[in-house]
Amino acid sequence: MASAESGETGLLFIGGHWRPSRTDRWQEVRDPSTGRPIGRVSVASREEAAAAVDAAAAVEESWGSTPIHERARLLRALSDRLAADHEGMARLIAQEVGKPIVDARVEATRAVTVYQYAADEARHLTGETFPADAYAYPTGNERRFLFSVRDPIGVVVAISPFNFPLNLLSHKVAPALAAGNPIVIKPTSAAPLTALRLARHAEAAGFPIGVVNVVVGPGGEVGDTLVEHPRTRLITFTGSTSVGTGIASKAGRHAKRVILEMGGMDPFIVLDDAPLDTTVAAAVRGAFGYSGQVCTASKRLLVSDAVADRFAKSFSERAATLKVGPALSEDTQVGPVIDPAALDRMDQFVGDAVARSAKVLLGGSRAPELGAGYFYHPTVLDQVPVESKVAQEEPFGPIVPILRFHDLDEAVRIANGTAYGLQAAVYTNDLKRAFAVAKRIRAGGVHINDPTSLRWDALPFGGVKESGLGREGLRYAMEEMTEVKLISVNYG
Repeated sequence: MASAESGETGLLFIGGHWRPSRTDRWQEVRDPSTGRPIGRVSVASREEAAAAVDAAAAVEESWGSTPIHERARLLRALSDRLAADHEGMARLIAQEVGKPIVDARVEATRAVTVYQYAADEARHLTGETFPADAYAYPTGNERRFLFSVRDPIGVVVAISPFNFPLNLLSHKVAPALAAGNPIVIKPTSAAPLTALRLARHAEAAGFPIGVVNVVVGPGGEVGDTLVEHPRTRLITFTGSTSVGTGIASKAGRHAKRVILEMGGMDPFIVLDDAPLDTTVAAAVRGAFGYSGQVCTASKRLLVSDAVADRFAKSFSERAATLKVGPALSEDTQVGPVIDPAALDRMDQFVGDAVARSAKVLLGGSRAPELGAGYFYHPTVLDQVPVESKVAQEEPFGPIVPILRFHDLDEAVRIANGTAYGLQAAVYTNDLKRAFAVAKRIRAGGVHINDPTSLRWDALPFGGVKESGLGREGLRYAMEEMTEVKLISVNYG
């Protein structure tokens, strides 16, 4: 299969057919490391988005009744194909979204295992039995047998982000297919090629016609059509809170279920007894991995006054050693941001923080010396006021603020002081204090002595407040993607 280095043409995949849009609209896909086009994709119309849902709905019953062992076999076949194309997928990810190739390989590996896990977890998607005679009403329960089953929910719409174009998409596709739901994929317009390549592999793995469909296009046109189509039953989305809440509003009007993984302002809390060497190393990884363009990136470093000066100095020195460069270079640790608009956003965040008295310890500017790509120097801001934009809004770039606190109460207050609650980290040698802080943090996950970016693909993942609704994590996503049905048997 060709990689993006040869220039890819992405077509719509609807009902088992690859074809360009009848509107003849095309969109270029650019490499953030160079700013140059690496391919183009066909842009769907509203009618073609609706046709993709219709194609999925046509096989809803047949795919839902396909035995679990057969679904599992196809998921493993897809996993095998991804494993065979591991380097090709990794290089496409690196080029399409600017993810350093060493990290892109990790993403490609994780996606391989996600389909394996889904195949294994599908057999555990079971209901319950209930002792009917435990209930006095209705009468006659002594002669009844009660149990529940889980039915597929129906057509699932997967709307995926740019930052993990394969793995985060797989966290939507794998559980949907394992649970017996056909799916329509709408990848972000910034990174559609990886999703289309995944669909090629699904087709080759033998998934029936109509079970997997892909359409590319703007959210206000294609996305809204998918969300509001009468045959779609669940929308699983990863992206910004503003877009996610809009989807929830539209879906709610039609009583559709949603799984939303949205923004985060994940606090990395450093207590006064934290081992600084290991803490600093973890903070640098958590803050600057994939240029900070990660939902669970350590976006705020909350540091005890007692160690703040030493931490800030050591953190800045270590961040200064990070190799910034093009994604396909083997030694690159920090690549570009996704597009020119992201560079503008970085400038705004830094300018706002400085205007509010924050100190720039490192970076704070673009990196034109690296060429025409979208590069921004890793940036460290110290003594950042809590009201600064960078302390309240997700920068989604290589900028990290250090906020100082006096005691645990203030640390918790700052940590909980945004609209978000995705993940958090606490670093300390005192587990008693760590558990006390973790209990008070309002987040979907709290990691003690591990960075905020930690995630287990098979375990529950999601946020509270404006960070999300529902949970991902294979079996947990499958439960969201199924309906519980109670069945009673009167054997009297």
